[in-house]
Amino acid sequence: MRDLSRFMINPFDDRNIATARLVAFTTDHLQRMKANDGGGGLSDRITATTSALGQVMDGLTDDQTQLGIRKARKMSKDTFRKSLPKKVAKIVAAVTSEFGPGSPEETECCPRGRSIFSTCQDDAVSSHLQVLIDGVTAHQAALGASPVSQATALKNAWLSVYNASETSTSAKANTEEGRRLARANLSRTLYLNLCKLMELFPFQPDKLKLYMQQNLLDLPAREKK
Repeated sequence: MRDLSRFMINPFDDRNIATARLVAFTTDHLQRMKANDGGGGLSDRITATTSALGQVMDGLTDDQTQLGIRKARKMSKDTFRKSLPKKVAKIVAAVTSEFGPGSPEETECCPRGRSIFSTCQDDAVSSHLQVLIDGVTAHQAALGASPVSQATALKNAWLSVYNASETSTSAKANTEEGRRLARANLSRTLYLNLCKLMELFPFQPDKLKLYMQQNLLDLPAREKK
């Protein structure tokens, strides 16, 4: 006799089933339920399946949208970093012009040299820019207000692109969790649909083909290892 407990296992909760295949299967299955629900016995399952499939599709759409946003924001951040050393150099040039190359004032404004803005990690850029701001602010009487304004604007611009990039990375993790939950809900819904079909058509295994095309979940022979 077959192990009865196996009928309690959800066959749709299988990592080997790609999400694209699960969506294709569900789309076909949903249309078949709608077309073959003369008595209305599947109306609740049709509603639940429509909702579950929509959540998965929304997750896929959101993921693609988030991917585009992440790429765009990372590109903006990387572009800003490439231009940063030149922008810093213009500010430091004002200090050098006023106090001379290698002066204590120049060292105070940029103690680790301008190359640090090319080599440091992203999360350290803000602190190095703050050192520059503090330095030109301390000598504002001789330098004027322009270097202070430029350095402050540079830091604010960096924080804007950096924070946007970091927020997109966090959103990716949230999107992945949402997709995982949506897929789990869809798998559960399909299993309950299967149970409902067994209830409506007991002892009639051939009826299942009318509602579920299992081949849509199976890997083609050319894709199998």
